[in-house]
Amino acid sequence: MLPDYSVIAWLLIVFSVYLTGVSKGGFAGGFGTLSVPLMALAISPTQAAGLLLPLLLVMDVFAVKAWWGKQSNAEVWRFVPGLFIGVAVGTVLFGSLSEQGVRLALGILSVVFAAYMLLKPVAKKPISSRWALPAASVCGFTSFIAHAGAPPMNMYLMPRKLSKETFIATCTITYAVVNTIKLGPYVWLGEVNMTSAWASLLLVPVAWIGVRNGLWLQSRVNEKLFYRLVILAMFLVGINLVWQAL
Repeated sequence: MLPDYSVIAWLLIVFSVYLTGVSKGGFAGGFGTLSVPLMALAISPTQAAGLLLPLLLVMDVFAVKAWWGKQSNAEVWRFVPGLFIGVAVGTVLFGSLSEQGVRLALGILSVVFAAYMLLKPVAKKPISSRWALPAASVCGFTSFIAHAGAPPMNMYLMPRKLSKETFIATCTITYAVVNTIKLGPYVWLGEVNMTSAWASLLLVPVAWIGVRNGLWLQSRVNEKLFYRLVILAMFLVGINLVWQAL
């Protein structure tokens, strides 16, 4: 049985899944951070997260296949311990997080990430790899809460001065790892259930189209303009979520 969502909710869900696919295919997953906040405008943030996880795993298969071999294995392995820590903390705290609290956290995260992307300083030299563990731990936690692992990952990887392809591939593999780690806790906590699974299955074609379009777009689109539009959208959605929570 499919969830009884409104037409507006389904439109937001379809658009969010497509945007996540485009992001996974060619833009290091960063734009996918917008998906749960967008869906949370119409449905519960926990419902949104549960519906999206199986689709993320499907997208990961397509994206990893496209980018495999171009990643920095050293950076991926540096992230793995922290990802487990972050997911574990998210699992333990899950029952204590209210829906309004999740909305507020999502809103603040969206606004902070937008501000960071607009104001980030240009690093003169790569930051130390010692920052990988704390960055990965925060990544695992925010990814567990709302599939929003991109901000902490980008804050660490961007100053590492990787090439564009290496950066995208490294993010892609790392997202696949953390999403796989999350699956067990999501099922155990009931976030992924039969109802959400049916909705996820229905949206697989949208996810596939999004990934394919992302792979096609990443070498053709004006990235600077695209980033600015998504950052603006994330800022506005974040403000809306904070307003709803308060």
